[in-house]
Amino acid sequence: MKKMILLLLLIIFPFNVFAYSNKLIVKGESIGIEVHSQGVYIIDFYKVNNEYIAKNQGFKIGDIIKEIDNNKINTIEELNNTINKVDKYNVKIERNSQEITIPLKVEKEENIIKTGLYVKDQINGIGTLSYIDPETKIFASLGHEILESTTLNKFKINEGTIYKANVNNINKSKNYNIGEIHASFTNKELGTINKNEVNGIYGKYTEEINDNDLIEINSPDNIEVSNAKIRLTLEDNSIHDYDISIISINRNDPVKNIYFEITDKNLLNKTGGIVQGMSGAPIIQNDKVIGIVNYVTVEDVKKGYGIFIETMLEEGDKLLKKDK
Repeated sequence: MKKMILLLLLIIFPFNVFAYSNKLIVKGESIGIEVHSQGVYIIDFYKVNNEYIAKNQGFKIGDIIKEIDNNKINTIEELNNTINKVDKYNVKIERNSQEITIPLKVEKEENIIKTGLYVKDQINGIGTLSYIDPETKIFASLGHEILESTTLNKFKINEGTIYKANVNNINKSKNYNIGEIHASFTNKELGTINKNEVNGIYGKYTEEINDNDLIEINSPDNIEVSNAKIRLTLEDNSIHDYDISIISINRNDPVKNIYFEITDKNLLNKTGGIVQGMSGAPIIQNDKVIGIVNYVTVEDVKKGYGIFIETMLEEGDKLLKKDK
């Protein structure tokens, strides 16, 4: 167990005990990510009888439908089951972190009840599993939040799942044109997602773990501006370490802490640089884990950023304490 103690003028103050371990199962494998929303997001409008009926009644893109006539709504299926006839419904939405109620009168077109709303209730994507704490089985990935694509606001999740994924091919990155890892989900669930935060996604790993090969955590104070490695799964679906060079360290930014450049020619030949789907790749230096890849620089795709591993561990620690 890790302890932080503050000693000042011979007075011992209370100290914080963190639940996370000082060694981690450092993964680097591709995963499928599926998250379901708290409420249903409005992402666009369509015409009904030649009018934008929902937009004209005051709804906006980015509104989150929370209730309809006092019935809680978390899925599109629940929305469709509630709006089952031509009528006026009282819709409680969340907008800019405040809840308001707007009446919605629906209409029938071609004998089908229509709301005029395009909506979504989940997001799917590919990322890299960063680590698993062997004691708590808390896992983390991405190193950044999942955003709702139409508004670029943080996606408010109700629940989520990570799946084992198989990499099919890679669309290479070029400057100002970020590529991506193409992978397919399997039906093997690896864990449940409980948090979507600015510094990553977190949850509980539900599969068996092998803690024979643990890697020690290194403090940000000990990170060197020198060579390091990132751990990834690419087209052969096996995990490899690839060379990078750490350019600078920023201890003040909340998420962009480790600025680095990919130097591994083999990796550059495969990916062209950092691609979407690498988010969450562990950064290892001197056989210790120091951070997680989370951003790419668009103008030079060989370069990107990582977040300190301790930042993510402290966020995961909050999840454990919340469960107690």
